[in-house]
Amino acid sequence: MIALAWSGGKDSMMALHTLWRRGEAVATLLVTLNEAFDRVTMHGVRRSLIHAQAAALGLPVYEVWLPHPCPNEVYEQRMAEATRRLMRQGIRRFAFGDLFLEEIRAYRLRHLLPLGVDVLFPLWGEPTRDLVQRFIALGFRAVTVCIDGNRLDPKFLGRTLDLAFLADLPADVDPAGENGEFHTFVYDGPGFRSPVAFAPGEVVFRDGFWFQDLILIPGSS
Repeated sequence: MIALAWSGGKDSMMALHTLWRRGEAVATLLVTLNEAFDRVTMHGVRRSLIHAQAAALGLPVYEVWLPHPCPNEVYEQRMAEATRRLMRQGIRRFAFGDLFLEEIRAYRLRHLLPLGVDVLFPLWGEPTRDLVQRFIALGFRAVTVCIDGNRLDPKFLGRTLDLAFLADLPADVDPAGENGEFHTFVYDGPGFRSPVAFAPGEVVFRDGFWFQDLILIPGSS
């Protein structure tokens, strides 16, 4: 049984797709949420959308609430507590959608292996452009919800993640946004019982990042 770290974005989705394709049993989606805003940390996606997305995928959500701002020691404490609670439920394997950032991988291993769990990286080492092209070819549909204003123009916010989007990216931006250049919300594709319906909300600029709010349309998923 696997708990998959979940943001609602393309890397999380491709990790889930890869695990399912391997015949692995994913028990829950592990989501970190911002207590101040009721949204996914970093991506800024509303909690209601994550739950609608998970319902469309037929999976439960396990929530870890974090303060804003969140000191690193608080993050580590709450994640360790969540890991131990999930272990008591019989979950001993934890998966992440990381692609190539060695320091992030090492950080996860350093904090999770001492707890006695297995740590999986189903996408590790796959070329990022290949990954995004495969994501698109499989029929997944996603929209950009957060971009780093220091790396990308606001015109990339709220766009569909497709081949045209990839073609427009500056040469120094990772095609999967692995360095934090952009984040996405996946609303349809393989494994979805039905699309997650939403309407665009306001655009917000905060702490150097642009956010596109998405509002769940009642009755979807």
